[in-house]
Order: sequence, then C-alpha cells, then structure tokens
Amino acid sequence: MSEADDRAGGGRMGTGTTPAVPHATSADKRMIGDDPPDVIAHRKLRHVDVCLTMDVGYTTLTNGFERHRLPYTALPEVDLRAVDLSTELFGKRLRAPFLIGAMTGGSRLARLVNRNLAIAAQHLGVGLMLGSQRIMIEQPDAVATFQVRDVAPDALVLGNLGVAQLGLGYGRRELLYAVEAIEADGLAIHANPLQEAVQPTGNTDFAGLVARLAELVPDLPFPVVLKEVGHGLAADVIRRVAHVGFAGLDVAGAGGTSWSKVEQLTATGEITYPHLAEWGIPTAEALVAARAVAPHTPIVASGGIRTGVEAAKALALGADVVAVARPLLEPAITSPDAVVAWVERFVEELRIALFCTGSATVAEVRGRCI
Repeated sequence: MSEADDRAGGGRMGTGTTPAVPHATSADKRMIGDDPPDVIAHRKLRHVDVCLTMDVGYTTLTNGFERHRLPYTALPEVDLRAVDLSTELFGKRLRAPFLIGAMTGGSRLARLVNRNLAIAAQHLGVGLMLGSQRIMIEQPDAVATFQVRDVAPDALVLGNLGVAQLGLGYGRRELLYAVEAIEADGLAIHANPLQEAVQPTGNTDFAGLVARLAELVPDLPFPVVLKEVGHGLAADVIRRVAHVGFAGLDVAGAGGTSWSKVEQLTATGEITYPHLAEWGIPTAEALVAARAVAPHTPIVASGGIRTGVEAAKALALGADVVAVARPLLEPAITSPDAVVAWVERFVEELRIALFCTGSATVAEVRGRCI
C-alpha cells in the first residue's frame, strides 16, 4: 500500500500528548505471550486477507433470527419520516442504534481501515469499536493505527483488549493505556477461548480470569464491555460475571464470521478442525438469554446481523444496539463514503422495519418479535 493510500484515511494525526507506553520490565516479560510483535502484525494482516478472500462464515449455523418474526401492520399509525432511531449508549447519543464492530489494528492498512471507519462513524452519528489493541501495548509504534479521535471528535469510540492477556500480566496500567492513548470512551474486553485454542501460539490459560476481571474492572474510570468474538456469550457466563460491574455486554454470537475458521485458515490455509469451525451459540439465542439474565444491562447484538430487518428483530428481542463488522471491511479499504453508503442502506431498512411494525422509536419495538 502506498503512502498516499495510507493518507487516504483522512486528516493529520492529532498532536495531543498520550500517556507513556507501559514498557515491560524483565519481570513483566511473561505478559508478552508467545508471539513477538512482528508476528502479531503479520497475523493481523493475514486475518484481513483471509476475511476478504476466503469463506470465513458459518455454513451450518445461522444467526437464529429466521426463527423470529416481526409482526407486519398495514396501519402503523406512524409517519415514516418521524421514526426516531436515536439512542444513548455509555453516555453518548447515537443517531441510530448501530456500532461499527471490531476489526483490525497494528498495520498501515489497519490505520487506513480504522480512520475510514471513524470518519464514517462521525458522519453518521454511530459508534465504533476498534480491533484488539494488544499489538499497540507490545509494539508502541502501532498506537497510531488506533488513533482516530482527530477524525471522529464526537463519535462513541471503544477500545479493545483480550481477556486472556489479563492472565499473562496485563493489569490496570495496560487497560488505562488502551483507552487513554487513543482518547476512547470505554473499553471492550473480548473473551475468545475457541479462537485462541485453534491458533498455533494462542493464549489458552483462562483459569482465574473471572476473579481477575472482578479485581480490575470496578477500579476503571470508564465503561467496560464484555464481548465474545463470534461464538456467543452464554447465560451462565453472564451470571458468573454479574458481580464484576460490566457496563455492557456484546453477545457476539454465531452466524456471521467464525473466528475459529479465520484462525485455522490463517495458520494453514485449510480447515483442520471443521467441527470446531461450526461451533457457537446463535446470536438470537444468545441475545434472548442475555436479556433474561441481565435485564437492566445494555446489550450489543452482533454476529451475522446483515440487514436492517435482522437489526429490528434484535432490538425487539432486547438489544440496545447492533454491531456489524466484516461486511464493512471492504468498504473501509475503499473509502469513508463507501462505509457511509453501506450503513445508510442498513439504517434505512431498519427505519422502514420499525415503521411497518407501528414503532416510532427504538424503545417501542421492544418485545414485538414473535
């Protein structure tokens, strides 16, 4: 990718001071894990390539929304132009209940993607969750690939780190740095045991992580979201972290991108464990269970949601917002305008779906799925 392509993400990076990078001492080396930073960067680029060029979606599992029906009404008693999709999440007003989901970071291509996504999020008034920031903790030069606040001054921006790193030495300073260095509004902590298990050098010691979360999360000065990566948060998991104090949950269910499949294809170019590539909790099922056990917690529905009608079903089943990632990857490489065009079509379909159920607001569609 040319330097001109890299600049196409828009704007000069901000000149504000960022916190000192938490360099690892010899006593902290265990936090680095098995992958040196250059290997991490290479794998992240391979993830992008695999997601763009190979079939990484589930083939035997769906997102589950086909099992639910929105009631159509011929007399909605609502003006389509008056349908209000705005909602509030973590103290910020969104013009639509939509998050651009976590994708990438750590390379020049990732910087282009993240900045184009951020420009679109600012224009649309929606939120943005960035990809895993482990690489910027361990390779300080990578921080710039996540810094988007200069092009998205008002957007809801969430950072992202893996829960497995908390068992390898990450603590409060790394969690603070992940948010402060990019001026984010909060942090997502992703739980991904299956993805790690099929990765040749994955971090697979998940012992004691609930206690570690309970130790760290309440002490952080920003909202923290627990999320999966596409295999689903089970109700039992949500019950076990109820005391931790998460500000939100992203169920990230099965039916969209299988990160077990992505990692297998990244490592060998083939699916070594086909049954593990098709394992997870369908998004609609995970969403219904999460809302039942966490009735007052903001919930993000993600995992294979590809249409505005599916988004309307998710809202009706209890989601506060929906998130979409992989369908926006190719548009994000193209331009901010391409991202905007995709999201606008999605949001307009969502608006029409609410209109045809007689719902004038996001709140009014809640509970209307059959």
